Amino acid sequence: MARLAGRRALFAVPVLLVVTFGVFAIAAASPFDPVRAYAGSAALGADQETLDRLRDNLGVDRPLTARWWEWLTSALGGDLGQSSVLRQPVAQVIGERLVWSSLLCAVAFVVAVLVGTLLGVLAARRQGSWLDRSVTSLAYSLEAAPIFWIALLAVWLFALQLGVLPAGGLTDTASEQVTAGQVVEHLVLPAGVLAVSQLPWFTLYVRQGVGDALAEDPVRGARARGLSEHTVLLGHALRSGLLPVLTLIGSRVPELITGALLVESVFSWPGIAAATVEAATAVDFPLLAALTVLATAAVLAGNLLADLLYGLFDPRVKFSDM
Repeated sequence: MARLAGRRALFAVPVLLVVTFGVFAIAAASPFDPVRAYAGSAALGADQETLDRLRDNLGVDRPLTARWWEWLTSALGGDLGQSSVLRQPVAQVIGERLVWSSLLCAVAFVVAVLVGTLLGVLAARRQGSWLDRSVTSLAYSLEAAPIFWIALLAVWLFALQLGVLPAGGLTDTASEQVTAGQVVEHLVLPAGVLAVSQLPWFTLYVRQGVGDALAEDPVRGARARGLSEHTVLLGHALRSGLLPVLTLIGSRVPELITGALLVESVFSWPGIAAATVEAATAVDFPLLAALTVLATAAVLAGNLLADLLYGLFDPRVKFSDM
């Protein structure tokens, strides 16, 4: 296991280098002017000399490779730079927002896995029944629905029509401090929407995996020995049927991150999304690079986690072969 993690860590180094360089290259080719974005409305009345001086101070006219190398060497030393659009150190921007994005993604992912597993098992037990057809139809419908449409529908139903949940934000408007109760109440809608967007994949994978396991000889043998259906399902079919789901964990991380960005934007959740949008539109090189490295590292960590879980739970797989 340690050797696998070490090899993946070494593989991640060139990947992260290429990704960060690509971010600087794309940002340099962007039509957005970082100087005007930094100056805001003051740029409308500024003369060209002032803009040129500001451009020189920000260093946006320097060669692409020089900007990338300066950022990289500073980042390796612990300095992620200064965000030009948010006027804060990049490390502080990420530190303030990452905890809320992580909370949103973690809660949504756990709910999607648990509910998806439950629905998949119920559908697999009686394939072809009305319950199976209802679950699979719902899963395919949710799979095709855009996440922003689900989010807007949730706001319309639960916040505007029923008035049972807040429409967005982290706390109530008049609140002067962040309390756990308010965070939980405001978390329900965005986490629920994000979980719903991931739910179809786990439901369909579990249904297929458990359905195939129920038709295998070991499960038939367990039934022939007189074991109860509950024991056969949970002790034999479910364990075998969940193995393909482990590989799904890593592959869903990019979709989870993308979905979280959209959900945070709709619900005004104070996570990474707002910083990402502002950094992209203002061509904020240091913040863009740091956020991209963070997202890439999360994807690589998700793939590693999936491989580790597969190696731990599947006796046919050896870490030395991975």
